[in-house]
Amino acid sequence: MAISDRPLTTFRFEVVIDLDKPTPGLSSPLCDAAFAECDGLEQTMQHKTIEVGGVNDRQLHLIGPLSFGQLSLKRGMTANLQLWNWFAQGTRPGSVLTGHCEVTLWASDGTPSIQASLTGCLPIKLRAPALNARDGLVAIEELTLVYERLIVATPDAPGGISIGASLGVSAGASVSASASASISGGVSAGISAGASGGAAVGVGFG
Repeated sequence: MAISDRPLTTFRFEVVIDLDKPTPGLSSPLCDAAFAECDGLEQTMQHKTIEVGGVNDRQLHLIGPLSFGQLSLKRGMTANLQLWNWFAQGTRPGSVLTGHCEVTLWASDGTPSIQASLTGCLPIKLRAPALNARDGLVAIEELTLVYERLIVATPDAPGGISIGASLGVSAGASVSASASASISGGVSAGISAGASGGAAVGVGFG
């Protein structure tokens, strides 16, 4: 299948969160993948800028360690409290309930186009909706996750490059700088079900 250069829209996406280990009281995927907003697919490389004596017409740059953003997910709040239960169980002493997340962007014809896979997901913030008796707005809850690795994929790619391992070289006196790349989610309504998969295509370093 040829890769299309047509830009994707931000409202055709699906977010699926599965726990790394089966946990009583929590289904897989969590909340049936019913998320309306997704933001925070981001990576930053802390590169090093090296100053060399006598070289005044250029800058030398070395790669440095990678860091990642925080994934923010929003959904209309219902009686399904699995996100709250996941957060609560994960904060118990000696308990670390990590998960993995798949964010799929769909093309206009309903086929999966790009998939971002996140591993080592850990919930760090869960926010209940603001309540106001004067408004008739939908109650929105928000979950914030941190993750340890990111893989960006296309279904027809032959191989993959994962982004997560830190790379770095130190030399001389250096000044830290940063370069970043991000994929932002958008506002969505319902998403049609579909199968997505494939191998990863290169973004960043493995």
